[in-house]
Amino acid sequence: MKTSQPHLRPRPPTGSTPTSDPPGAASRGATTPEGVPPRRALSPAARRHLTGWLFIGPVVLGVIAFQFVPVAVSGFASLTDWNGMTSPHFKGVSNYVTLFTEDPLFYVTLKNTLVFTLGSIVLTIALGLALALLANQPIRGISIFRAAFFTPVVTNVVAVGFVWFWLYRPGDGLFDGLLGLVGVDGPAWLADAHWALLAVILVAVWQGVGYPMVILLSGLQAIPPSLYEAARVDGASSWTRFWRITLPLLTPQLFFLTIMQFITSFQVFGIIYVMTHGGPGDATSVYIYQVYQVAFSQGKFGYASAMGWVLFAIVGLVTWAQMRLEKRWVFYG
Repeated sequence: MKTSQPHLRPRPPTGSTPTSDPPGAASRGATTPEGVPPRRALSPAARRHLTGWLFIGPVVLGVIAFQFVPVAVSGFASLTDWNGMTSPHFKGVSNYVTLFTEDPLFYVTLKNTLVFTLGSIVLTIALGLALALLANQPIRGISIFRAAFFTPVVTNVVAVGFVWFWLYRPGDGLFDGLLGLVGVDGPAWLADAHWALLAVILVAVWQGVGYPMVILLSGLQAIPPSLYEAARVDGASSWTRFWRITLPLLTPQLFFLTIMQFITSFQVFGIIYVMTHGGPGDATSVYIYQVYQVAFSQGKFGYASAMGWVLFAIVGLVTWAQMRLEKRWVFYG
C-alpha cells in the first residue's frame, strides 16, 4: 500500500552555486565555484564605441603626434631665438616686432604672394569654367579631352618646372622660337624681373586648371535640363541662360574653389624653388619660400616659426571673411 509523501525540493549540495541564478545575480557580486567574480559582458553600445575607437585610434594618435605637437612646438619656438641646434632662449614677441618693423623682405614677399594668389585664382577659375563648359558638350571622345586637361594636376611639380624652364629659355626656348617666326624678340622670361612672376603664374595656371574644370563640370551636370528647356521656350538667348541659370547654380562650386585656390596659392613653394629660387633679385620670392630660406639657410627657426604664424593668421582671416560673405553671393538652389 502506497503512502503519499510530501513533495520535497532537492537542496543543492553545500559549497556549490545554484544551477540557475536569478536575474541580476552577477551584478550583486555572484562568484564562480573557484571564488573568482565572473566577467561582465559588454553591452552592444559599448562594443560599438570600442570598435570605433580601435579604428580611429591610430589616426587620432597620428594627428596629435604629427600635427598638434609640431604646431605647439612652432608656437613656442616663435617666442624664442632657437636656431635648431642650441637651447632656445625666450624672447617674447620680439620676433613678431622685428618681422613687421625691421624686415623689408616681409612686405616684398607678401606683395609677391598676393600678386601670385590673385593672378592664379582669377586665371585658373576662369579657364577652368571655360574648359568645363566645353567638356560638358556631347562630343565623341570628350573623355580624352577631360583626361588631357586633368593630367597636369597629378604631374610632379619638379618635372613641370624643368619642362617649362626649357620652354622659357631665352634664345633657343620654344616660346622665343615661335616669336622669332614672326620677327619678335622674346623677353628674358624668368631672368627679367618684369616677366618672371607672370611666367611662374602661367605655369601654375597650366598645372592647376584641370582641378576647377572637374569640380565645375560636376556642377554643370547637376543642373536640371528642364531649366534650360523652359528658358528656350521663353526665348532666352545662350548668354541669358548662362548668366541667369548656369552661373548662379555654379556659385557653390565657385565658392569652394575660391577658398581652396586661395589657401593653395598662398602656400606656393615647389614651382618657385624649381624654376627661379626667388629670383631674379626678389622678383618671385614668395612668402613660404622666404620662410624656408630663413629656417634652413639662415638657421633662424624661431623667426621662421613667427613668420609661419603670421601666415596662418592671414589665411585664417581671409577665409573667415570669405565665409562671412558667402550668403551674399552663393546660391544653393
